[in-house]
Amino acid sequence: MGWRNNRLESAITDYGRTVSFGIFPIPDAAQLDMLWEAVRIADAEGLDLVGIQDHPYQRRFVDTFALLAAVAVRTQRLTVFPDVASLPLRPPPVLAKTAATIDLLSGGRFELGLGAGAFWEAITAMGGPARTPGESLQALREAIEVIRLMWSSDGSLRYDGEHYQLAGVKPGPSPAHDIGIWLGVYGPRALRLLGETADGWLPSIPRMPIEDLAPKHAIIDEAATAAGRRPKDIRRLANVNGVISDGESAGYLRGPPDQWVDELSDLVETHGLDSFILWPDRDIPEQTARFAEVAERVRAALGPRG
Repeated sequence: MGWRNNRLESAITDYGRTVSFGIFPIPDAAQLDMLWEAVRIADAEGLDLVGIQDHPYQRRFVDTFALLAAVAVRTQRLTVFPDVASLPLRPPPVLAKTAATIDLLSGGRFELGLGAGAFWEAITAMGGPARTPGESLQALREAIEVIRLMWSSDGSLRYDGEHYQLAGVKPGPSPAHDIGIWLGVYGPRALRLLGETADGWLPSIPRMPIEDLAPKHAIIDEAATAAGRRPKDIRRLANVNGVISDGESAGYLRGPPDQWVDELSDLVETHGLDSFILWPDRDIPEQTARFAEVAERVRAALGPRG
C-alpha cells in the first residue's frame, strides 16, 4: 500500500468530534440532472452534507440559495450550506432571513458557510463593493454580529458598523435550530476572528497544504480559549478534491477506496478535521456512491466519537 508513504507527521490534534461526510456538486444550469442524481444518492446512502459554492457573477451557475432551498425540500436527512456565501453580494440582514427560512423549510437542516469575498473584479462588475483585506475582515466581523442579531428575539435592532447598519429593524423569523456559522478563511487575522466568534472552519484540501493544518488549528484554538470558548466546540470541516478510483494510487486523495479510508482517518486522528465534503474531478453521481462506501468504512475504523 504505497500511498501510506504520503501520510504526514504532525502533533496529534484530534478533537474527538463525530465525523460527517458530504458532497460539493457544481451548480451548473446545464448539468442540473447530474446534480439531482448526486443529491439523491447522498440522501439515500447515508451522507450528511451538501455544500454549494456561491459565485453569483458566474453566468453558468444558478443561484446558490434558491438551489439550497430546493435541495433541502427534496431531501430527508441532508444538511445544506453555502460553501461559502459571497458576503460582498449578500447583505447580512437579508442573508440572515434567507438562512432562517431555509432552516425552517428543512426542519433545521441548514448551516451558514460564509466567506469575506474573492474575485473582486467580478464582484464590483455586479455592483458589489471593492474591499481591501482589512476592510473585508472588518466587514466579516460585522456581518457575523448582524446575522446573529437578526436571528435573535430582540424587539428592535440597532447596529452602527463601518460596513453595515441596522436602524430599528424587527428581527425574525427565528431559525428552527441554532445555525452554525462556518468560515472559509485562511489568514491569521481571519482565523483569530473565527476562534473568537464562529462555529466552524471550512478550508479546502489540497488547495491548503496539510502541513498548514496544525499551525492554523493553533491560531483558532488560542483565540477561542482567550475568548472563553472551548476549541473542541468549533467544527473543522474540509472540502476535499480528488478521485476515488480502482487500481494504483495517483497521489494524495487520488486512488482506491482503501487509500481514501486510510487518508481520511489520518486527517481526523492526526490533523484535527471532523467533516469532509467531496469535490470530485469526474462523474459526481458515481463518485458520490463510492464516497458513501468510504464514509461508512471510515466511521467503522474510527469507532464511536462525539
